[in-house]
Amino acid sequence: MTILVTGATGNLGRLIIESLLERGASPQSIVAGVRDVAKAADLSALGVAVAVVDYDQPATIATALEGVDSVVLVSGSEVGRRVTQHQAVIDAAKAAGVTKFVYTSAPKAPTSDLVLAPEHKATEELIAAAGLPAVILRNNWYTENYAADLARAAETGVLAAGVGEGRVASASRKDFAEAVAVALLEDGHIGQAYELGGDIAWNYADLAAAIAEVTGRPVEYRALTAAEQSAALEAAGLDAGTVGFVVALDAGIRDGALGDTDGTLARLIGRPTTPLVDGLRAIA
Repeated sequence: MTILVTGATGNLGRLIIESLLERGASPQSIVAGVRDVAKAADLSALGVAVAVVDYDQPATIATALEGVDSVVLVSGSEVGRRVTQHQAVIDAAKAAGVTKFVYTSAPKAPTSDLVLAPEHKATEELIAAAGLPAVILRNNWYTENYAADLARAAETGVLAAGVGEGRVASASRKDFAEAVAVALLEDGHIGQAYELGGDIAWNYADLAAAIAEVTGRPVEYRALTAAEQSAALEAAGLDAGTVGFVVALDAGIRDGALGDTDGTLARLIGRPTTPLVDGLRAIA
């Protein structure tokens, strides 16, 4: 089996390759798909093949897929352009006749009101329409997403957000990367859509306490209304579009979009997910 990992120089992509190797895949069976080959020297040093994969240049995807039978499509980072970019990978994978296609989606993408969900829902629909033998991994939040909050709270002693009492079942990127490796290397996952999250869903008071434990200073969680949050973001110099996006994202968390967890991620990877404090400590 030969596996193409897209976005291989990104934070998640690199960890997926590490997890594949840790779980017994040979370097020669992995192709790292990257936009900039110069940034993949460390992957080449591992013995992994490196190929140019530019979502905006479909010809590069077709070339990278030569001899490949399994693909992991790490969702793109350009919000608003992802469906078109993902379509290019899906079309190329279908043309290449891949036998397993793994996609990193969002929690409850087909039904969620989360502002990020529509592009993931559309991508899942494209995968189904193409008839690809797929495994959908609907990843909850990465604990690493809170690096900026950790740094800010370490300076100010305040964690401010518009999420109310909403909960987040986060886990470390490494946990999610291992799930991708399992889905790629094990039989029996095709046709499944897994809702993946950390073992414990925490609220922002818990997050403030965890940051306090990591930083060694008191941290207060300050719950903001949507209007207060908008005003604070505008005062920080963010443009109206970004302000609206952040406020909508927090509203989704407040309304429960990221709060569910049923242990599926831990069962897939065969161990408990990384606790919040440990994930934050790794960031710090």
